[in-house]
Amino acid sequence: MAALRPLVKPKIVKKRTKEFIQHRYVHKFIQSDRYVKFKHNWWKPRGIDNRVHRRFKGQILMPNIGCGSNKKTKHFLVHNVKELEVLLMCNKSYCAEIAHNVSKNPKAIVERATQLAIRVTNPNARLLSKENELTLCACHICVSKTIKLQKKKTGVLGLGKKQKRFSLTTF
Repeated sequence: MAALRPLVKPKIVKKRTKEFIQHRYVHKFIQSDRYVKFKHNWWKPRGIDNRVHRRFKGQILMPNIGCGSNKKTKHFLVHNVKELEVLLMCNKSYCAEIAHNVSKNPKAIVERATQLAIRVTNPNARLLSKENELTLCACHICVSKTIKLQKKKTGVLGLGKKQKRFSLTTF
């Protein structure tokens, strides 16, 4: 199948790439805009005298409604196979993106997307990690089976506190 090309490719305008940092007096997070050693997750300043809340010049900016991304250039998150059918008629305008919390069947979503000719931005999402987990599990099973076989070959005589090992292998 040929690669899908969009009808119109709108330019993605990133209105703000810098993170919004907090300005708050909380035991551990004291003015994280001034000190690097403090975390800076966003909290809305609610104090009546807070200079960020009052939007003084030269202070940290607060997120506004205008800071969001354009809806046309945003990704369409897909959580299951049924949600792909929304993009059936507009597959040249929009592409799908597999959500991060899809753990059961990302392969099925990718297969259905190829059938419907919908482009997926992250078709390998969680596939590699799943395969790695499966190989790790398989290795763990193999190792545990070999250990069990070795235990069967060498028996342990229970003599109270003193245990003697004997081997069943013939010489």
